[in-house]
Amino acid sequence: MVASPVRRHRIVVAREQYKFSCAHMTVFPDGTKERLHGHNYQLGAVLELTDVGFAQMIPFAAIKDALAAICKQFRERVLLAEANPLVEIVKDDADELEVRVCGKRYVFPREDVLLLPIDNVSAEALAAYLAERLVADLAPSLPPDIVHAVEVSVHESPGQGSACQIRLVP
Repeated sequence: MVASPVRRHRIVVAREQYKFSCAHMTVFPDGTKERLHGHNYQLGAVLELTDVGFAQMIPFAAIKDALAAICKQFRERVLLAEANPLVEIVKDDADELEVRVCGKRYVFPREDVLLLPIDNVSAEALAAYLAERLVADLAPSLPPDIVHAVEVSVHESPGQGSACQIRLVP
């Protein structure tokens, strides 16, 4: 007896326009860090589906809109990991953000900084955070019986990056 074939489908949205430039510094557990520097990040999303029939169509527009919103929010910002034990927020008001990162003092105009609820600003941590965010943003338009996983990739340069997949069903 031959088992019925199981189809898996993937929707991929990884166009050139889903990018943002920003600054960051990765912090290491030994108390060292990279210097403040920037990347031109490229985002992509993959949805894993079991059915692509007419009645189950998922509009690409929702995925594109969610990626565009992320890029707009992150563009030309300094990204800081709020949950990192080596990042201390000294002052945070409407005008300035003063932090100590691995003992070094930084003062930024507040509108230039995005504090993220992650423990490090690395491609891996960004991929995980953005995958969770994309799943939350798309939740109203993702039928759980059809969409089995959402994956977000974050590339900091061509050929170098990370991806995180969130399985929506066991």
